Amino acid sequence: MERLFTYMFRFISTIKELEAQLKDYETMRQENGTKESINKLVSDLNNANLEPDVDVVVAPPFVYIDQVKNSLTDRIEIAAQNSWIGKGGAFTGEISVEQLKDIGCKWVVLGHSERRHVIGEDDLFIGKKATYALSQGLGVIACIGELLKEREEGKTNDVCFQQTKAFADAVPSWDNVVIAYEPVWAIGTGKVATPQQAQDVHVAVRDWLKKNVSAEVASKTHIIYRRSVNGSNCAELAKQEDIVLSLQNCSAGPTGLHVDSYVAPQLEIVEGTRL
Repeated sequence: MERLFTYMFRFISTIKELEAQLKDYETMRQENGTKESINKLVSDLNNANLEPDVDVVVAPPFVYIDQVKNSLTDRIEIAAQNSWIGKGGAFTGEISVEQLKDIGCKWVVLGHSERRHVIGEDDLFIGKKATYALSQGLGVIACIGELLKEREEGKTNDVCFQQTKAFADAVPSWDNVVIAYEPVWAIGTGKVATPQQAQDVHVAVRDWLKKNVSAEVASKTHIIYRRSVNGSNCAELAKQEDIVLSLQNCSAGPTGLHVDSYVAPQLEIVEGTRL
């Protein structure tokens, strides 16, 4: 099932505004998207006063990409929630990068935890997907994160480094790559990493990039936290120096997009400073 995810590169809302907006989409929180619910989100985005120095990307489920593309302002780009490893062929049910580009997608989400732990995609396979997507001009949102057992065994950094290395070994350039840290144990559980836990991972991943890729890549690459962030915990998370948030169930209103990106089960939204 395809849900709406969101990523936030730059936090601009007040906490009170955020808490108010979170309540607006509570009724849609458990849904996986309908034409009606997506129309509501698209309408909010079209009416939002988006700041000129940010990029906004939405990634609907595949079946709704064309609907969103035809109704969303050109100010906002389109992403997909997955793509195939190569040019195409007899791979029933998969979506090729060429098809995504043909319908107007500019980004793709790769390595999401469900793709890893439910579908069974491994690091090498995900890295090859990233290589091909980037080679064809799609930006990549590269997901990393540990299972609960791995955290309890003290392997969080090892897992995140291994997953990051798979992307680093595969991508020719980091110019159009965003890292999304999402601890698997916080998916759908209501649990969230403490601000310090999330901060520690973000610092560690950025330090890994510095040592193993380059200081420039470490400095420029966005690393976002996107698990079980809500109105009650976002304030403390946002105070952490190295954390950029992905916020669930927020809304864009007529006075602006109150968070830089927001998660809802129907549409994936990415907003950040211009890349």
